[in-house]
Amino acid sequence: MILTPLLDWLDLAGVAVFALTGALAAARARQTFVTMAFFALLTGVGGGSVRDLLIGAPVFWIHDSWVAALCLAAAALVWVTPIGWWQGKLLDYADAAGLTAYAVLGSAKALSYGVPPVPAFVMGVVTGCVGGIIRDVIAGQPSIIMRPELYVTAAALSAALCVAGEAAGLPNATVWVGAALAGFALRAAAIRWRLALPAYRRASG
Repeated sequence: MILTPLLDWLDLAGVAVFALTGALAAARARQTFVTMAFFALLTGVGGGSVRDLLIGAPVFWIHDSWVAALCLAAAALVWVTPIGWWQGKLLDYADAAGLTAYAVLGSAKALSYGVPPVPAFVMGVVTGCVGGIIRDVIAGQPSIIMRPELYVTAAALSAALCVAGEAAGLPNATVWVGAALAGFALRAAAIRWRLALPAYRRASG
């Protein structure tokens, strides 16, 4: 498998959305622009950086100046707009799109570097989720992965479909778009109807 412009667009979509959520976390905490830009960059590239380090690839944003510029642009956009513009479910749905696009990208890139299917699946989940985890930890907020709401599950679905489609020899573009849309549909349903996995309830002893 080789990387294509479609994956490049998925990459930029994921970076932009996660950078935006990072900047908004700083905005809600009434931080300076420098802190906001730091949050945007860390959230935007966090998952992809961990993925690249683990699969032995050049860290993507170090070699592409547009990525850091996109994160800074997201921070600037949040800085000059009222926080009220970003309230409600719209950002949640945008985050869902970035999550699943990034999950597909992570798995596809891992496969292109010769990573076996199961670790490539894990790389998809890591790519989609780690940036948000880093953002929440630094912001001192409870991470969404600590709640039963379907979030990591949506990334896992997209990553699994990407790996399965590659194993089946299906056309790459069809697999990538279909996997991203399937994960997005699951995450959107979770947002709309508050779908969640059952939590652990076993009594002690």
